[in-house]
Amino acid sequence: MVNVDTQESPKAHRKAHANDTSSIPNGGLRAWLQVVGAFVLFFNTWGVVNTFGVYQTIYEREIITLSSPSSISWIGSIQAYLLLFVGALTGPLYDAGYFHELLLTGSFLIVFGHMMVSLCTEYYQILLAQAFCIGVGCGCLFVPSVAILSTYFTTRIATATGIAASGSSLGGVIYPIMLNKLQPQVGFPWAVRIIGFLVLATLLIPNTCMKVRILPPAKRKLIDLSAFRELPFVFFVTGCGIAFMGLYLPFFYMQLYSLVHNITSADLSFYLLPILNASSIFGRIIPNIIADKIGPFNVMIPSTFITGTLALCLIPVRSLGAIIVFALLYGFFSGTFVSVPPAVMFSLTTNRTLIGTRVGMAFSLIGLGVLTGTPIAGAIVDSSGFTSTWIFGGVLILCGGVFMGAARGFLKGWVLKVKA
Repeated sequence: MVNVDTQESPKAHRKAHANDTSSIPNGGLRAWLQVVGAFVLFFNTWGVVNTFGVYQTIYEREIITLSSPSSISWIGSIQAYLLLFVGALTGPLYDAGYFHELLLTGSFLIVFGHMMVSLCTEYYQILLAQAFCIGVGCGCLFVPSVAILSTYFTTRIATATGIAASGSSLGGVIYPIMLNKLQPQVGFPWAVRIIGFLVLATLLIPNTCMKVRILPPAKRKLIDLSAFRELPFVFFVTGCGIAFMGLYLPFFYMQLYSLVHNITSADLSFYLLPILNASSIFGRIIPNIIADKIGPFNVMIPSTFITGTLALCLIPVRSLGAIIVFALLYGFFSGTFVSVPPAVMFSLTTNRTLIGTRVGMAFSLIGLGVLTGTPIAGAIVDSSGFTSTWIFGGVLILCGGVFMGAARGFLKGWVLKVKA
């Protein structure tokens, strides 16, 4: 039976304290409504970022044909970086009680950015609209969507985060297919506008159903410097940053790779990214359910090593069946990179009033890997080809896994059977 007792009175709402875990409902109608709202926010933040591989191909072949792959990839990498970096500001703003203001600002910027992209014909215009406007809007929404869940869930936090994060994969399925189907029929400008209208309609859901359960102290740090004295935090964030440098290379370049090597037709190549993202839906939910049982580190680390190995396995792929299998496997295991790190950050943060600040700090630093990885890969594609690109990405992900393993060791010791 649905528990509706989570709807506290305003008086109780003000008296609640973030470190009082006994007051956290860990379920109930309102708690799961936050998951629904966060699902939609992931759908329109990471889901939008996960779509850029389709834009990359369209821009290279039709819109800004004089720009190099490396230059075009800066649009997507800056967009993804700002999603993470802006969290350094939005985390403390969330902690200070500006959750709904962040929702409204982010929603407006993402919708407005799509409408502006539909009018763009030059590289600098697309850079401003898609990279900066949409990127900042995504950043306003991402960290608050993660942080609010920690005030409603304790023992089921990884599961709740995984369900919410699966929205990014669904967005990565729907938006590329929409763009691919609509562009030949109504043209690129109207295809992007229709996507913008869908973004607007769906973002009405979190703006109406999400509610802050706890009013934290008014004064909040922009940066919690004590985190940098904690080795588990430092090594985990470093590992994620290194791994994220290589993580998005298949998202950006797999479609182009399949066309250059005549693995797929132009029509079928557009579906590789939706296939990858569809598989990622399960990769966001299933590992997080397991993480609630055995610990987020014990899920994140092996998934990272498998993802890095899969990236290297893309080197010999030259057939349709092989690249589809790759997309399915890579989508599943790379899904943990969005859904599990927030659960790890919750486990590393004993002072729950600093959740927003620390998550924002972590993702703003991790974003440096997203910012630099794909443009470097684009330059490698131009100079050395795809084999060197896949080696570059795979090795980075594997190195990131080593740092994550060290973080787990510093936190819980080196015994493998310990929940961590």
